[in-house]
Amino acid sequence: MDEKINKLSTTQIKTRERFLLKVTSLPVAPGHELAVMKFVEGWVRNYPGLVLNHDKSGNLLVARKDFKKACRKKKPLFITAHMDHPAFVVISVDGREVKLEFRGGVHDPYFNDTPIEIFNEEFKKSFIAKIVSLNPTVKPFKTVMARLDKPGQQIKAGCIGRWKFPGVGVKKGMVFAHACDDLACIAAALVAFEDISLDRKLGHVALLFTRAEEIGFVGAIGAARGGTIPKGSRLICLECSRSFPHDSPIGSGPIVRVGDRLSVFTPELTNALSSIATSHQKNFPGFRFQRKLMAGGVCEATAFSSYNFSSSCLCLALGNYHNMVDVDTVLSGKKEARVAHEFISASDFHGLVELLGTIAINLDKPGPTQRDSAEEIWAERAGILGPVS
Repeated sequence: MDEKINKLSTTQIKTRERFLLKVTSLPVAPGHELAVMKFVEGWVRNYPGLVLNHDKSGNLLVARKDFKKACRKKKPLFITAHMDHPAFVVISVDGREVKLEFRGGVHDPYFNDTPIEIFNEEFKKSFIAKIVSLNPTVKPFKTVMARLDKPGQQIKAGCIGRWKFPGVGVKKGMVFAHACDDLACIAAALVAFEDISLDRKLGHVALLFTRAEEIGFVGAIGAARGGTIPKGSRLICLECSRSFPHDSPIGSGPIVRVGDRLSVFTPELTNALSSIATSHQKNFPGFRFQRKLMAGGVCEATAFSSYNFSSSCLCLALGNYHNMVDVDTVLSGKKEARVAHEFISASDFHGLVELLGTIAINLDKPGPTQRDSAEEIWAERAGILGPVS
């Protein structure tokens, strides 16, 4: 498996990217993740050796049928990602006037006269509308009034709306999609798990897809508190994080994220992920990765760590975070706000899939002890500084 991870044919690359575009086009909102759930359910049906379960919080767990047996020998390893993305939820409809709440973090200027599309309950048809007013003071979610281009009899309370964009696609190595955060990571986890689940030694690896991350880690906290995650489990949380060109550039590989704005993740697990990525890079020089502290935002690894689970994070550098273009310039008043596709690097996506595979293979293999690592560091420092008298 190690060798084939790094060798993809043009057909495989295109197949994966079509899959990525399909997943990131699914209409979702925090607490309304049904489109992703149905997609994952359909995906699991193609693999007779896998089972899918829902926990009490509505999270999805995908594992091999022998998962519990495999976990008697190895600590469970969960690859996690959240199923939601900031979006609108319909509150009421009166003719062509629709009242919606917006769930997630997007700044107020981006709502001014902005086109949106609202889906019917089956997600088979969408209706175009334009935002005509915003009430940012309503709690817990700001509300908007939107006017439909034409009457939408199929729209009712609970339907999902999102920003209206032209078609998605891959252009010059960049993937432009409705919702990379975090559906691109759902796609990466599923693609990686295709091979992971076939390795007889990796039955202890499973997927955990959580709900409502964008409005307070609802699914992650529910999984941590409700017994979804067995004691002693390790969690690799996948995220899309806003790219800063000087620090976390798009196209420089997936990021081993050592912490976020609130915390530093479990050091032992983070160090292990970094060591595996470094070793893999030595074996396959074409593989690229970054190791960064992502100072903006908070991710589920912090939530799991707060419940004493060993957790860390891998992420994809993201452009147009939460669909906001030039957010800093807009907030400074130098540009007008506009929304657009989120985008990631296609090579970063393939690199994340590759890294997940090699982590699953190597995480439980014997490695240098902490003492050995400390002595290596000391030896290196002594070599730089010269003999110590």
